[in-house]
Amino acid sequence: MRVSGYPPIGSYAFLSDCHTAALVAPDGAVEWMCVPRFDGPSLFARILDRRRGGAWELHVEDASVAGRGYLDETLVLRTRWENAAGAVVVHDFLAMSPTPTGDGLAPVRLLVRWARCERGRAVVRSRMLARPGYGAREARWTLRDGVLEEDSGLILAGVREPESRTVLREGESLALMLDYTGAGPGGEPGRLLEDTVRSWRSWSARSGYAGVGAKEVRHSAIVLRGLLYDEGGGLLAAPTTSLPEWPGGPRNWDYRYVWHRDAGLAVLALLRLGHREEAGGYLRFLLRQCGSGEEEVPPLAAVDGRPAGEEHPLDHLEGYAGSRPVRVGNGAAALRRLDTYGHVLDAALAYHEVTGELTPRQTSRLWRLVRLVRERWREPDAGVWETRGAPRAWTHSKLYAWVCFDRALRLAELTGEDGLPLEEWRAERAAVRADLLARGYSAEAGSFVQSYGSTGADASLLRLPLTGFLDGRDPRVLGTLDHVQSRLGEGGALLHRYDPESTHDGVAGPEGAFLMCSFEMVSALVLAGRTAEARDRFETLCARARPLGLFAEQTATDDGSMLGNYPQAGTHLALIEAALNLDSSGTTDALHDWAARGG
Repeated sequence: MRVSGYPPIGSYAFLSDCHTAALVAPDGAVEWMCVPRFDGPSLFARILDRRRGGAWELHVEDASVAGRGYLDETLVLRTRWENAAGAVVVHDFLAMSPTPTGDGLAPVRLLVRWARCERGRAVVRSRMLARPGYGAREARWTLRDGVLEEDSGLILAGVREPESRTVLREGESLALMLDYTGAGPGGEPGRLLEDTVRSWRSWSARSGYAGVGAKEVRHSAIVLRGLLYDEGGGLLAAPTTSLPEWPGGPRNWDYRYVWHRDAGLAVLALLRLGHREEAGGYLRFLLRQCGSGEEEVPPLAAVDGRPAGEEHPLDHLEGYAGSRPVRVGNGAAALRRLDTYGHVLDAALAYHEVTGELTPRQTSRLWRLVRLVRERWREPDAGVWETRGAPRAWTHSKLYAWVCFDRALRLAELTGEDGLPLEEWRAERAAVRADLLARGYSAEAGSFVQSYGSTGADASLLRLPLTGFLDGRDPRVLGTLDHVQSRLGEGGALLHRYDPESTHDGVAGPEGAFLMCSFEMVSALVLAGRTAEARDRFETLCARARPLGLFAEQTATDDGSMLGNYPQAGTHLALIEAALNLDSSGTTDALHDWAARGG
């Protein structure tokens, strides 16, 4: 699904310093970056508007890209430019420095573009076309003390004009540095590169995982770390807004928020891969969201823990490939999602099983969530997909009500706290289970169904065995896998999450295949005993991310083009889960089983 005038979404490289991110197009232009953090207004947004968005171009004159990829175990992009006269290697990175422990990451808050001539002679061209505030205005640069300063506080070092042409001979280099804090760039480029590479590799080395899909798992973990906000610990769903789920369509959302649906899987994956500090930071972020009183917890929050911004369009931007509207803020924050509480309890139980570190003050916030679910689990909601149609009794929401009670009971047994209404929680767990089995399963379809009273398929139900609700070889689970595949499968290993037309989700137009669900099918097939089929699907899916190893939320089924916001945390989490399930080839989910055994 190629679109004219815009590079494929999957061709962009992702840079991060865990405070903000940048996307680099295959021609060397930085086409997306927000300041002063992930969810700030964009400085470069050409990915959303070729004319008004702004970019930072960097290329070698009369040369072509001969190679492009990440340095191993890092988010440092290396691009080699070649022509008959010479060769230049460019390293692009958001600089990091090691922490005192030697295996952490600390942002320097500096975007570095370092070009070094390795052969002959070459001309490097740089053109700074920043347009702050989502392309609202052109940047205004002033030369002071040898660096360029912009009215908004940006500082660009290494050139004396926004546009430059630099001749490099073998052994010579050009270092361009953009400080997005206004503190002023400092440091020698070679040292900044060395520190950044060492920081990423030291962090990644915490994990000793060497099983199925080890390379993809370790790279996915690095991507996830790049989406973990350094100041609050929350996991960003994606660093972009409004990349379309179908080119030219209206399914364009702002994903620069922390969705609590990622909680359980994120904490489990981080713990399993040796990143206990990050798992704890994320869980503490979640617990701060739980608050007090009887108000419900919104399904998402800003990276600093505040409520998500109100959704509104940016009418002056044309959108990627004309996909409008371009949205800032996300109205899903106002929707009721009852599965949220199950995800949070799932995360909390796993963390305590492995670390034993939850305190009574923290668990008191969790018990509040259980009380809320006890009161409200029978009510309709917007569901895991946050549909904007009428609320209904989504089977997945009922499943995670059961998860909430189940994890609360198990956590209470571990903590040994007194005064908890455990018998009432057991009764509610049994009631949810009976209700779900009676009304969420359709004998006509031979499958669990999307919502009570329907016969529709929904790929979110692949989590039935992964949560431990039913055994993976239960005939009702096997029927659900077949139902999902027959109704939602397309292009071999790919699955759609649901049928938008029959679901009446309140949004017009088609969408791509959903990659998270496609990887969840791999895990479900392992638990069903169909390991060979699962392995084939896993390898097919992983191949779709080459050469950069990055996944969006969705993909086109014809040519594999990435669709939706990018890179997507949920997809990379599901990849890790699938690899670990393949590696164990057990009858229960590998991550939950590992945590239950104390890690």
